[in-house]
Amino acid sequence: MDPSLVLADAAENLYPARMQMAVSLGWHIVFACFGIAFPLLTVVTEWRGHRRGDADLLGLARTWARAMGVLFAAGAVSGTLLSFEMGILWPVLMDRFGEVYGFPFVLEGFAFFIEAIFVGVYLFGWDRLSPRAHVLSAVPMIVSGMAGAFFVVAANAWMNNPTGFRLDEEGQVVDGRPWAAMFGPSTWPQVTHMLLAAYMVTGFTVASVYAVGMLRGRRERRHRMGLLIPLAVAAVLTPVQIGVGDWIANVVADNQPAKLAAMEAQFETRAGAPLSVGGLYVDGELRWALEIPNGLSLLVHHDPDGVVLGLEEFPADERPPVNVVHLAFDVMVSLGFPLLLVAAWSGWSWWRRRRLPETPWFLRAVAVSGAAAVVAMEAGWIVTEVGRQPWIVYGVLRTADAVSPAPGLFAGFYAVVAVYLVLTVLTAVVLRRLAHRADTPAPQEADARPPDPHSGEVALR
Repeated sequence: MDPSLVLADAAENLYPARMQMAVSLGWHIVFACFGIAFPLLTVVTEWRGHRRGDADLLGLARTWARAMGVLFAAGAVSGTLLSFEMGILWPVLMDRFGEVYGFPFVLEGFAFFIEAIFVGVYLFGWDRLSPRAHVLSAVPMIVSGMAGAFFVVAANAWMNNPTGFRLDEEGQVVDGRPWAAMFGPSTWPQVTHMLLAAYMVTGFTVASVYAVGMLRGRRERRHRMGLLIPLAVAAVLTPVQIGVGDWIANVVADNQPAKLAAMEAQFETRAGAPLSVGGLYVDGELRWALEIPNGLSLLVHHDPDGVVLGLEEFPADERPPVNVVHLAFDVMVSLGFPLLLVAAWSGWSWWRRRRLPETPWFLRAVAVSGAAAVVAMEAGWIVTEVGRQPWIVYGVLRTADAVSPAPGLFAGFYAVVAVYLVLTVLTAVVLRRLAHRADTPAPQEADARPPDPHSGEVALR
């Protein structure tokens, strides 16, 4: 085959391949968050229910377990599609760097199967195992879920900062060290950021469901606890996440300065660089932005006069799409601080009155916090992935050089979109039916419920 034809096919395939990965990753990451965080929320609720003989908490945990099973099944489908897409869409990446890059994917496969086994044990163990055995059966599920997230994010961190190998004179990988590759400079910041994001997304989203119910008049104790528990987790972790964001900014400045320059749409290298909010990058200049003097230098170097590299330091064909990265970064940050306000509002009320506010404005804020957390996380992944462009392996392999030249990738993209649309509809329908069933407690739960003259928050004191 004529090499020029192969290159032409690869160039035409770049857009559908990138769009397919964007849709797949953007859809899967939401379900991955629930797979990471929802089991722990469910098991802790069950444990406290057993410890206190609390039928409301046990009923809530059982409802969450059913929802967790549905979300896990949907996430397993999307995760399987993603694993095939890595080899089908980006064969050059896997062929050239598979011996280094593939190792964490192998470990993630083991983690996934362990998690799947114990999800089954936990779901079918209700009323079949003793309370202690049932709670303990969830431990491998929780640990393997977090381990799987670590391995996948470690692989992505390697793409941002490739380590653990050398290239010979012909550009071939030699001296591959998979363990060193898995623990590069971006691994721990990205993993920490992702795990915290998973708990925030899950906590705020679950709480938002119950906030909507309370706005519609649902004020029974089980509903109040369904708001309190996940919101408490998300509220505690939100300020921690903002601190981790500062850590990541420093790692990006050291290892991916072009990405940092794109995040702030900064063209010129300068000392005392401002922190820019909003605006559009036009003809090498950021326009209509709100600038905080010396803010970027202070954030990156903890020195208001620190020097920050601009896009001018990099060839034009090695710069990321600036407006996409900059606006995504602004969306992530602009949503993070309102979530912090919701967390602070919750914490202040709990500290003063040992209960959450139930005013309409607070419940409205919680009701939209789930969607805000999801959008913030998606924007963060856009910064991570688009900010690395035009590289699929930063500084080593371009995305355009790694894509498959096989025909028909547009058809694959349309098929994947159709699959995810069907999955979304089916998941939503099943979850709505579960929610309807949860509105009416089982007879044995109603009979076992002890009288409770106090508010629902007492159970967590």
